[in-house]
Amino acid sequence: MSSRTPVEVRIARRFGASPERVFDAWLSAEMIGRWMFGPALRDEEVVRIAIDARPGGAFSFLVRRQGEEIDHVGKYLEIDRPKRLVFSWGIARESEGGSRVIIEIVPTAAGCELTLTHQLHPDWAAYATRTEQGWTRMLDALAALLGQDDGGLDGA
Repeated sequence: MSSRTPVEVRIARRFGASPERVFDAWLSAEMIGRWMFGPALRDEEVVRIAIDARPGGAFSFLVRRQGEEIDHVGKYLEIDRPKRLVFSWGIARESEGGSRVIIEIVPTAAGCELTLTHQLHPDWAAYATRTEQGWTRMLDALAALLGQDDGGLDGA
C-alpha cells in the first residue's frame, strides 16, 4: 500500500450460522472453491486453491476465465478465529496496486454479522463499485452454501 489513502469498500452481512462456521469458510480450500470462485458464481473453472492458513502464510486461488488463467494471491496478516481475518489481495501478474481485506465477525442472537472492508489502492478507485458487487455476490453464495441466509445489510 502506498502513502496515499486507500479507497474503502465496506459490506455488512448477517448469517444464521455460527461465527466459527463463517470464519472457517474463509480458510477452507474446499469451501472457497464453492462460494468465492467457480461455476456456481461465474463462468470460470477452479484450477487450484492453495492455502497456508497462518499469519505470514500465503494463498493462491487460480481460476480460468474465458481461456485466461487468473491467480488471486495474498498473505494472511492476522488470523484471530472466529473474530478477525486480515489478508492482502492481488493478482499475481500485477506488481502494483495490491489491496487489503479485513473480515470482522461478531456473534448475534441468530448467528453472526460479518463486516468486510476491502482497502483498494487509490489507483483502483474506479473499481470500487465493481468490487462491492463482487463481494456481495460472494457473500450471498456463502450464505446459500451454509444454508443459513438471514439476508444482507445495507453498507456499513
